Amino acid sequence: MTELLRHPNIMERLQSELDDVIGKERMVEEPDLRNLEYLQAVVKETLRLHPPAMLGVPHSTTEAPKDTISPANTRVIVNVHAISTDPKVWENPLKFDPSRFLNSRMDVKGQHYEILPFSSGRRLCPGMNLALVSVAYTLAQLVHACSISLPEGLTPLDVDVEQRFGITVGKRNPLNLLLTRRLPSDVYHKAGLNGIGQSRIPVDT
Repeated sequence: MTELLRHPNIMERLQSELDDVIGKERMVEEPDLRNLEYLQAVVKETLRLHPPAMLGVPHSTTEAPKDTISPANTRVIVNVHAISTDPKVWENPLKFDPSRFLNSRMDVKGQHYEILPFSSGRRLCPGMNLALVSVAYTLAQLVHACSISLPEGLTPLDVDVEQRFGITVGKRNPLNLLLTRRLPSDVYHKAGLNGIGQSRIPVDT
């Protein structure tokens, strides 16, 4: 959400895709996700630029791998963020640009070593599939059902991307949003969201 507010053109393109695929007469449903190509690109680009953990889970070798200089019992920690922002692999690596994943076979599920937000192989994150669905679904619901803007007086340039580090990475400073309805009232009524109107919400993710 931080990156979408920093790049209004990307937010607008995502909302246009949601309107084209879903329309404005109903809410997004989970089966719709497979038809939302740009939404999936936004999620992948977010995971590339802001992986859940900057450093992967520590690994160690039980024996010296062939053709390497690593002796047995070496502890290895993979710098996931450095890999996914390597200028030798990614053009303009620090730029938030979901279109780099359009018409691309590159994925985040551990098969492409240029981007490993969930690790790979036998140490692949067991929650990966749940995370990919829940993040995409939540983002689609918010962007489709709400007009999302910054509080008065703030511009996209005022939105910071400072992060705090722990077991996972999150925003250091909450993101303040202004949400308003963008669909007909009966759509919210059918979904049991009668109370949604206009509110200012601090978001910490």
